[in-house]
Amino acid sequence: MEPLQIIKQRFEIIGNDMHLNRSLEKAIRVAPTDISVLVTGESGVGKESIPKIIHNLSHRKHAKYIAVNCGAIPEGTIDSELFGHEKGAFTGAVGARQGYFEVSDGGTIFLDEVGELPLTTQVRLLRVLENGEFIKVGSSVVQKTNIRIIAATNLNMSVAIKKGKFREDLYYRLSTIEINLPPLRERQNDIHLLFRKFAADFAQKYKMPTIRLDENAIKLLENYGFPGNIRQLKNIAEQISVVEENREISAEKIKLYLPNTNHNLPSVIETKKSSSEFGSEREIMYKILFDMRNDINDLKKLTLELMENEDFNKVQEDNKKLIKKIYKEENIDSLHKPDVEVVRINEKYNNSTDFEFTETIDVEENLSIQEKEIELIKKSLEKYQGKRKLAANELGISERTLYRKIKQYNL
Repeated sequence: MEPLQIIKQRFEIIGNDMHLNRSLEKAIRVAPTDISVLVTGESGVGKESIPKIIHNLSHRKHAKYIAVNCGAIPEGTIDSELFGHEKGAFTGAVGARQGYFEVSDGGTIFLDEVGELPLTTQVRLLRVLENGEFIKVGSSVVQKTNIRIIAATNLNMSVAIKKGKFREDLYYRLSTIEINLPPLRERQNDIHLLFRKFAADFAQKYKMPTIRLDENAIKLLENYGFPGNIRQLKNIAEQISVVEENREISAEKIKLYLPNTNHNLPSVIETKKSSSEFGSEREIMYKILFDMRNDINDLKKLTLELMENEDFNKVQEDNKKLIKKIYKEENIDSLHKPDVEVVRINEKYNNSTDFEFTETIDVEENLSIQEKEIELIKKSLEKYQGKRKLAANELGISERTLYRKIKQYNL
């Protein structure tokens, strides 16, 4: 087994981060086997290096190695690309075609962005992993393939499985060994090393002196969040190499190439963003809270308008319906029983006004109706497990009236 440092030099991997070294060591140890490997990590962390290391250190190194970006192939043609098709299998299939699994038989196939595969394709892939069999599009003949599959994704697979976007059985088949590459913001000591390497490469490519960073520029770079990871750092190094005439780069200069460093946001957010992987999430949370506050204010205005334009006749009718129901329960035929007068609504109205029954002749009878009203409301709410809309329909009143009754009787 080759030493780790030799492997890094051979595959141009720069950095001494503990987590990076752990991931590379895992890749080296698993390489001689035929175990399926799932490489995880954010976009731009260099996941494509792991399958190359595994393939070149395996007994398949003299066979074909094919890398497929699953997210770049249209859903309608992905099955044909991976498994091949027969002549006439679909419109435009003028001849038979070999798929990647057939072409790379005996070698290694790297499925990048495997989380983007359609569910139908995931079923086909599962069969390859389980018994090495596949069927071409438009064929009924089962073919065998001896291939090692290495997959990579930047998705949270647990979330994708819960949402039904990725098969759980396929995930467990692919992730026999899972190798996670850390984001660049967790490799602060490697950032300047990588920048120097990129700066030297671009100086040679564009035939110009190598750019150098002063101490403040290095600190600024190391404390930046790098949402685009290594890919973003390389892009910044190329921009500065080409644009800047002065080859000594200060912190003020490098700020111009780092997005989101000059926002008028609270300083707390910027500080957290530079020192924690959760910085960007906090910014999103603040935005959501501000939006929610605006939505609540709009809702308050709408509610006030509705309350000001309340149709009192409708509310009165709702109260009459509820009393009718009470009479029905008590087997009383008429609403005009001498002991009870039907509810009248207070003429004065404000936001806190409740609608009251007017006492007339018999106080005890009035209280009895109120008790029955409370009992009916409780029964309806219990029947529909607290769902006010259904309970209101059952009682024959509006949901708004029911809400007022619940508040009035403190139910």
